[in-house]
Amino acid sequence: MDKISIVVPCYNEELSLPYFYDEIVRVAEEMKNEANFEFIFVNDGSLDKTVEVLRDLRKKDSRVRYISFSRNFGKEAAMYAGFKAVTGNLSVVMDADLQHPPKFIPEMYKGIKEEGYDCVATRRVKRLGEPKIRSFFAMRFYGIINKLSDTNIVPGACDYRMMTRKMVDAVLDMSEVNRFSKGIFSWVGFNTKWIPFENVARVAGETKWSFKKLFAYSLDGITAFSTAPLQASSFIGILFCVIAFIFGLVTFIKTLVFGEPVAGFPTLMCAMLLIGGIQLLMIGILGQYISKMYVETKKRPIYIVKETEEDI
Repeated sequence: MDKISIVVPCYNEELSLPYFYDEIVRVAEEMKNEANFEFIFVNDGSLDKTVEVLRDLRKKDSRVRYISFSRNFGKEAAMYAGFKAVTGNLSVVMDADLQHPPKFIPEMYKGIKEEGYDCVATRRVKRLGEPKIRSFFAMRFYGIINKLSDTNIVPGACDYRMMTRKMVDAVLDMSEVNRFSKGIFSWVGFNTKWIPFENVARVAGETKWSFKKLFAYSLDGITAFSTAPLQASSFIGILFCVIAFIFGLVTFIKTLVFGEPVAGFPTLMCAMLLIGGIQLLMIGILGQYISKMYVETKKRPIYIVKETEEDI
Protein backbone atom coordinates (compact mmCIF):
# COMPACT_ATOMS: atom_id res chain seq x y z
CA MET A 1 0.00 0.00 0.00
CA ASP A 2 0.97 3.62 -0.45
CA LYS A 3 2.08 5.59 2.56
CA ILE A 4 1.00 9.22 2.88
CA SER A 5 3.04 11.51 5.14
CA ILE A 6 1.12 14.54 6.41
CA VAL A 7 3.48 17.43 7.27
CA VAL A 8 1.93 20.06 9.54
CA PRO A 9 3.91 23.18 10.61
CA CYS A 10 2.64 24.44 13.98
CA TYR A 11 3.17 27.73 15.76
CA ASN A 12 0.96 28.39 18.79
CA GLU A 13 -1.70 25.94 17.60
CA GLU A 14 -2.72 24.28 20.88
CA LEU A 15 -6.37 25.23 20.29
CA SER A 16 -6.48 24.07 16.66
CA LEU A 17 -4.62 20.77 16.97
CA PRO A 18 -7.43 18.67 18.55
CA TYR A 19 -9.84 19.72 15.78
CA PHE A 20 -7.23 19.10 13.10
CA TYR A 21 -6.33 15.69 14.48
CA ASP A 22 -9.96 14.57 14.50
CA GLU A 23 -10.40 15.66 10.87
CA ILE A 24 -7.19 14.11 9.55
CA VAL A 25 -7.91 10.82 11.36
CA ARG A 26 -11.36 10.77 9.76
CA VAL A 27 -9.76 11.13 6.31
CA ALA A 28 -7.21 8.42 7.11
CA GLU A 29 -10.03 6.08 8.12
CA GLU A 30 -11.85 6.89 4.89
CA MET A 31 -8.75 5.93 2.88
CA LYS A 32 -7.64 2.95 4.99
CA ASN A 33 -8.02 0.54 2.06
CA GLU A 34 -5.82 2.68 -0.19
CA ALA A 35 -2.99 4.03 1.95
CA ASN A 36 -1.36 4.08 5.36
CA PHE A 37 -0.73 7.39 7.06
CA GLU A 38 1.80 9.11 9.28
CA PHE A 39 1.27 12.55 10.79
CA ILE A 40 4.40 14.68 11.20
CA PHE A 41 3.83 17.82 13.26
CA VAL A 42 6.62 20.41 13.37
CA ASN A 43 6.46 22.63 16.44
CA ASP A 44 8.09 25.86 15.32
CA GLY A 45 9.12 27.18 18.73
CA SER A 46 5.55 27.70 19.96
CA LEU A 47 5.03 29.79 23.09
CA ASP A 48 1.84 28.02 24.16
CA LYS A 49 1.17 24.33 24.97
CA THR A 50 1.48 23.05 21.41
CA VAL A 51 4.27 20.60 22.26
CA GLU A 52 2.28 19.22 25.23
CA VAL A 53 -0.66 18.56 22.92
CA LEU A 54 1.64 16.77 20.46
CA ARG A 55 3.06 14.59 23.22
CA ASP A 56 -0.46 13.54 24.22
CA LEU A 57 -1.40 12.77 20.61
CA ARG A 58 1.71 10.65 20.23
CA LYS A 59 0.87 8.63 23.34
CA LYS A 60 -2.53 7.65 22.00
CA ASP A 61 -1.64 7.28 18.29
CA SER A 62 1.66 5.77 17.09
CA ARG A 63 1.13 7.32 13.66
CA VAL A 64 1.76 10.74 15.20
CA ARG A 65 5.33 11.98 15.00
CA TYR A 66 6.60 15.41 15.92
CA ILE A 67 9.66 17.60 15.68
CA SER A 68 10.05 20.48 18.13
CA PHE A 69 12.45 23.31 17.31
CA SER A 70 14.69 25.03 19.87
CA ARG A 71 13.10 28.36 18.87
CA ASN A 72 10.94 29.88 16.16
CA PHE A 73 12.67 29.40 12.79
CA GLY A 74 9.65 30.16 10.59
CA LYS A 75 7.16 28.16 8.55
CA GLU A 76 9.59 27.62 5.68
CA ALA A 77 12.08 25.90 7.99
CA ALA A 78 9.25 23.85 9.53
CA MET A 79 8.15 22.57 6.12
CA TYR A 80 11.73 21.69 5.20
CA ALA A 81 12.18 19.77 8.47
CA GLY A 82 8.94 17.92 7.86
CA PHE A 83 9.95 16.92 4.33
CA LYS A 84 13.26 15.58 5.65
CA ALA A 85 11.41 13.43 8.17
CA VAL A 86 8.81 11.84 5.86
CA THR A 87 8.95 8.11 5.17
CA GLY A 88 5.98 7.87 2.81
CA ASN A 89 6.06 7.70 -0.97
CA LEU A 90 3.52 10.55 -0.99
CA SER A 91 3.68 13.70 1.12
CA VAL A 92 1.11 16.36 1.98
CA VAL A 93 1.93 19.72 3.57
CA MET A 94 -0.92 21.63 5.20
CA ASP A 95 -1.75 24.05 8.02
CA ALA A 96 -3.07 23.00 11.42
CA ASP A 97 -5.87 25.60 11.54
CA LEU A 98 -8.11 23.74 9.02
CA GLN A 99 -7.88 26.59 6.52
CA HIS A 100 -6.51 23.80 4.34
CA PRO A 101 -9.49 21.40 4.33
CA PRO A 102 -8.39 17.74 4.76
CA LYS A 103 -11.36 16.67 2.61
CA PHE A 104 -9.26 17.38 -0.50
CA ILE A 105 -6.70 14.66 0.31
CA PRO A 106 -8.64 11.80 -1.40
CA GLU A 107 -8.99 13.98 -4.52
CA MET A 108 -5.25 14.74 -4.42
CA TYR A 109 -4.48 11.04 -4.09
CA LYS A 110 -6.68 10.25 -7.09
CA GLY A 111 -4.95 12.95 -9.15
CA ILE A 112 -1.56 11.34 -8.57
CA LYS A 113 -2.48 7.65 -8.69
CA GLU A 114 -5.11 7.67 -11.43
CA GLU A 115 -4.38 10.79 -13.47
CA GLY A 116 -0.59 10.57 -13.42
CA TYR A 117 0.27 13.92 -11.86
CA ASP A 118 3.41 14.41 -9.75
CA CYS A 119 1.73 17.03 -7.59
CA VAL A 120 -1.82 18.07 -6.80
CA ALA A 121 -1.97 21.54 -5.25
CA THR A 122 -4.65 23.96 -4.10
CA ARG A 123 -5.26 27.59 -4.95
CA ARG A 124 -7.60 30.13 -3.40
CA VAL A 125 -10.06 31.56 -5.92
CA LYS A 126 -12.01 33.63 -3.39
CA ARG A 127 -10.69 35.32 -0.25
CA LEU A 128 -13.93 35.69 1.69
CA GLY A 129 -13.42 37.00 5.21
CA GLU A 130 -9.99 38.44 4.42
CA PRO A 131 -9.38 42.22 4.62
CA LYS A 132 -9.82 43.75 1.18
CA ILE A 133 -6.50 45.60 1.29
CA ARG A 134 -4.70 42.34 2.08
CA SER A 135 -6.43 40.57 -0.82
CA PHE A 136 -5.58 43.48 -3.13
CA PHE A 137 -1.87 43.38 -2.32
CA ALA A 138 -1.81 39.58 -2.51
CA MET A 139 -3.11 39.64 -6.07
CA ARG A 140 -0.72 42.45 -7.01
CA PHE A 141 2.16 40.37 -5.64
CA TYR A 142 1.43 37.45 -7.97
CA GLY A 143 1.22 39.82 -10.93
CA ILE A 144 4.54 41.48 -10.05
CA ILE A 145 6.55 38.33 -9.34
CA ASN A 146 5.31 36.60 -12.50
CA LYS A 147 6.42 39.59 -14.57
CA LEU A 148 9.80 39.83 -12.89
CA SER A 149 10.63 36.12 -12.64
CA ASP A 150 10.95 33.25 -15.11
CA THR A 151 9.33 31.02 -12.47
CA ASN A 152 5.56 31.20 -12.86
CA ILE A 153 3.54 31.12 -9.63
CA VAL A 154 -0.18 30.46 -10.02
CA PRO A 155 -2.25 33.29 -8.45
CA GLY A 156 -3.74 32.18 -5.15
CA ALA A 157 -1.39 29.19 -4.90
CA CYS A 158 -1.22 27.62 -1.43
CA ASP A 159 1.44 25.48 0.21
CA TYR A 160 -1.28 22.84 0.69
CA ARG A 161 -0.44 20.07 -1.77
CA MET A 162 0.35 16.38 -2.23
CA MET A 163 3.65 15.45 -3.88
CA THR A 164 5.43 12.31 -4.99
CA ARG A 165 8.68 11.27 -3.33
CA LYS A 166 10.68 12.40 -6.36
CA MET A 167 9.29 15.92 -6.10
CA VAL A 168 9.91 16.05 -2.33
CA ASP A 169 13.51 14.99 -2.91
CA ALA A 170 13.88 17.73 -5.53
CA VAL A 171 12.58 20.31 -3.03
CA LEU A 172 15.03 19.04 -0.39
CA ASP A 173 17.91 19.42 -2.85
CA MET A 174 17.22 23.17 -2.80
CA SER A 175 18.69 23.66 0.66
CA GLU A 176 19.03 27.44 0.77
CA VAL A 177 18.35 29.17 4.08
CA ASN A 178 16.27 31.97 2.53
CA ARG A 179 13.39 29.80 1.41
CA PHE A 180 10.28 30.73 -0.57
CA SER A 181 8.43 27.46 -1.01
CA LYS A 182 5.80 28.70 -3.47
CA GLY A 183 8.64 29.58 -5.84
CA ILE A 184 10.57 26.39 -5.07
CA PHE A 185 7.55 24.18 -5.80
CA SER A 186 7.18 25.91 -9.16
CA TRP A 187 10.91 25.99 -9.98
CA VAL A 188 11.47 22.24 -9.55
CA GLY A 189 8.82 21.58 -12.18
CA PHE A 190 6.82 18.32 -12.31
CA ASN A 191 3.25 18.01 -13.59
CA THR A 192 0.85 19.78 -11.25
CA LYS A 193 -2.93 19.67 -11.05
CA TRP A 194 -4.67 22.60 -9.35
CA ILE A 195 -7.74 22.32 -7.11
CA PRO A 196 -9.56 25.64 -6.63
CA PHE A 197 -11.24 26.38 -3.29
CA GLU A 198 -12.71 29.29 -1.38
CA ASN A 199 -11.08 30.79 1.67
CA VAL A 200 -11.94 28.99 4.92
CA ALA A 201 -11.87 30.62 8.36
CA ARG A 202 -9.54 29.34 11.07
CA VAL A 203 -11.14 26.76 13.35
CA ALA A 204 -9.48 28.33 16.43
CA GLY A 205 -6.75 30.75 17.43
CA GLU A 206 -5.46 33.76 15.51
CA THR A 207 -3.45 34.13 12.34
CA LYS A 208 0.31 34.56 12.78
CA TRP A 209 0.68 36.42 9.47
CA SER A 210 0.52 40.19 9.92
CA PHE A 211 0.60 42.54 6.94
CA LYS A 212 4.21 43.40 7.79
CA LYS A 213 5.26 39.73 7.77
CA LEU A 214 3.46 39.08 4.49
CA PHE A 215 5.13 42.11 2.91
CA ALA A 216 8.57 40.91 4.06
CA TYR A 217 7.73 37.42 2.77
CA SER A 218 6.79 38.83 -0.63
CA LEU A 219 10.13 40.68 -0.85
CA ASP A 220 11.90 37.40 -0.03
CA GLY A 221 10.02 35.75 -2.88
CA ILE A 222 10.96 38.45 -5.40
CA THR A 223 14.65 38.52 -4.45
CA ALA A 224 14.81 34.70 -4.31
CA PHE A 225 13.53 34.16 -7.84
CA SER A 226 14.31 37.31 -9.80
CA THR A 227 17.27 39.57 -10.50
CA ALA A 228 15.01 42.10 -12.23
CA PRO A 229 15.30 44.68 -9.38
CA LEU A 230 19.09 44.71 -9.87
CA GLN A 231 18.67 45.16 -13.59
CA ALA A 232 16.13 47.93 -12.97
CA SER A 233 18.55 49.76 -10.66
CA SER A 234 21.21 49.69 -13.39
CA PHE A 235 18.71 50.98 -15.95
CA ILE A 236 17.57 53.80 -13.64
CA GLY A 237 21.20 54.77 -13.02
CA ILE A 238 21.86 55.02 -16.76
CA LEU A 239 18.60 56.92 -17.27
CA PHE A 240 19.51 59.53 -14.65
CA CYS A 241 22.99 59.95 -16.15
CA VAL A 242 21.37 60.71 -19.50
CA ILE A 243 18.88 63.11 -17.90
CA ALA A 244 21.67 64.87 -16.00
CA PHE A 245 23.73 65.26 -19.17
CA ILE A 246 20.78 66.67 -21.14
CA PHE A 247 19.79 69.01 -18.30
CA GLY A 248 23.36 70.27 -17.96
CA LEU A 249 23.62 70.84 -21.70
CA VAL A 250 20.32 72.75 -21.80
CA THR A 251 21.35 74.87 -18.80
CA PHE A 252 24.72 75.65 -20.41
CA ILE A 253 23.12 76.73 -23.68
CA LYS A 254 20.38 78.82 -22.01
CA THR A 255 22.89 80.62 -19.82
CA LEU A 256 25.68 81.32 -22.33
CA VAL A 257 23.67 81.72 -25.53
CA PHE A 258 20.40 83.26 -24.34
CA GLY A 259 21.62 84.83 -21.11
CA GLU A 260 18.86 83.33 -18.95
CA PRO A 261 19.65 83.07 -15.22
CA VAL A 262 20.18 79.63 -13.66
CA ALA A 263 17.28 78.45 -11.44
CA GLY A 264 17.88 79.04 -7.76
CA PHE A 265 18.03 77.18 -4.46
CA PRO A 266 14.57 75.45 -4.48
CA THR A 267 15.25 73.80 -7.83
CA LEU A 268 18.68 72.64 -6.65
CA MET A 269 17.27 71.17 -3.42
CA CYS A 270 14.49 69.31 -5.27
CA ALA A 271 17.01 67.79 -7.67
CA MET A 272 19.35 66.80 -4.84
CA LEU A 273 16.56 65.18 -2.81
CA LEU A 274 15.23 63.32 -5.86
CA ILE A 275 18.62 61.96 -6.89
CA GLY A 276 19.55 61.17 -3.27
CA GLY A 277 16.30 59.27 -2.78
CA ILE A 278 16.84 57.27 -5.96
CA GLN A 279 20.39 56.42 -4.89
CA LEU A 280 19.25 55.21 -1.47
CA LEU A 281 16.53 53.11 -3.08
CA MET A 282 19.03 51.47 -5.42
CA ILE A 283 21.46 50.86 -2.54
CA GLY A 284 18.60 49.29 -0.59
CA ILE A 285 17.81 46.91 -3.47
CA LEU A 286 21.46 45.94 -3.71
CA GLY A 287 21.54 45.50 0.06
CA GLN A 288 18.65 43.03 -0.05
CA TYR A 289 20.61 40.72 -2.36
CA ILE A 290 23.88 41.15 -0.44
CA SER A 291 22.15 40.33 2.86
CA LYS A 292 20.76 37.11 1.35
CA MET A 293 24.24 36.16 0.13
CA TYR A 294 25.68 36.97 3.57
CA VAL A 295 23.24 34.63 5.31
CA GLU A 296 23.74 31.82 2.78
CA THR A 297 27.54 31.91 2.99
CA LYS A 298 27.44 31.39 6.76
CA LYS A 299 26.09 27.87 6.16
CA ARG A 300 24.08 27.93 9.37
CA PRO A 301 21.50 25.14 9.82
CA ILE A 302 17.98 25.89 8.61
CA TYR A 303 16.62 24.74 11.97
CA ILE A 304 17.69 23.15 15.27
CA VAL A 305 15.73 20.26 16.79
CA LYS A 306 15.09 20.30 20.53
CA GLU A 307 12.80 17.27 20.85
CA THR A 308 11.09 14.55 18.82
CA GLU A 309 8.62 11.76 19.61
CA GLU A 310 11.57 9.46 20.26
CA ASP A 311 12.46 11.48 23.37
CA ILE A 312 9.19 10.66 25.14
